[in-house]
Amino acid sequence: MEESDLAELRERIRVELLAHLALIGLSPSPDGREQIYTKDLVRARHAAQRAAFREGEQQFLDRYGRALLPHFAEGHEVIPEAVEPQVSLVSSGTEDAALFRLATLLWSVPVSRGYGRRLRFLVRDRTNGKLLGLFALTDPVFNLKARDTWIGWSLDERRQQLVHVMDAHIVGAVPPYSLLLGGKVTAALMASQEVCDAFAAKYNHRSGIISQQYKHAQLLLITVTSALGRSSLYNRLKLPGTVDFVHIGQTTGWGHFHIPQPLFLLMRELLRREGHTYASGHQFGQGPNWRLRVAREALRRVGLDPHMLQHGISREIYGVPLVPNWRECLRGEEEIGAAVRSSAATIGTLAVNRWLIPRAIRYPDYVRWTRETTWEQLVGATQ
Repeated sequence: MEESDLAELRERIRVELLAHLALIGLSPSPDGREQIYTKDLVRARHAAQRAAFREGEQQFLDRYGRALLPHFAEGHEVIPEAVEPQVSLVSSGTEDAALFRLATLLWSVPVSRGYGRRLRFLVRDRTNGKLLGLFALTDPVFNLKARDTWIGWSLDERRQQLVHVMDAHIVGAVPPYSLLLGGKVTAALMASQEVCDAFAAKYNHRSGIISQQYKHAQLLLITVTSALGRSSLYNRLKLPGTVDFVHIGQTTGWGHFHIPQPLFLLMRELLRREGHTYASGHQFGQGPNWRLRVAREALRRVGLDPHMLQHGISREIYGVPLVPNWRECLRGEEEIGAAVRSSAATIGTLAVNRWLIPRAIRYPDYVRWTRETTWEQLVGATQ
């Protein structure tokens, strides 16, 4: 390609990125970037990715939305003292997979499909068959300082033991259960035996992509990061002797979420035209670390400071240990065995009694919620 064409592409990336940062209120200089604390500001700065996500989901909603709507409850169908959460693994290509996708349209920030290993779950209320919530686990990022310090990992230990960790990248309840702290009920269920069993069934006998060695993975720890700064969902989320969400630190406010997908594709195209190896995707996947490397290298090549990836949104990180000796196992100090956890039924009962029933007593207006109100939120998410 001629140098003039490359120069034009570089300038286009520069202009579009600076214009986009101005639109969402981010300074192009990290020195002028404030730390973001309000959830409204966080939502505003996710707006571009959210808009692109909405546009992509409109056709799906038009085709399947109304048919799937009966899976959502009306307020009067929820009987708090009778709620019985049930966890089910989602298989690709099923109605449950479509329902999971539809429900994520209710989220106020863009939803990632995850990277590498992935497990998706629906939580239903067994008493009425309606959807209560959902969560999804994916491969954790390789570099996460707060997590690694908390565990006490060396570089080699992390390389060997990260296979026993998953990250929850989607967690939450759907209305009307979301009005009754159903998100806390859903999050607690991630620590159930059913989730550990599903992980072991899918990944215990698989070989590592890089090493080609069998890892015999067992789920020992789940990490989760708040979506909107400080977390009301994971804060004080504990059921004594059963579930404990431990606050382990904060992210440093770096990432690529504020670079919309069309602009990221231009960055990747620039690297492709210049023959850079990042352009074709990381050899072992196209996860968040790869995207960050692409963005950082492209910024250098267009003459912008890679510190522009410092967006200022610091998010809280929590860890959910699943075995008593999880830290010793993750350090390679003790032999790893299968997790023995409380069942979803046990955790569900404890969580409903702890959060959902008291909330329903304090806020009885949840009974006014209608299925059409849920539909309006879904339609609004794609407009």
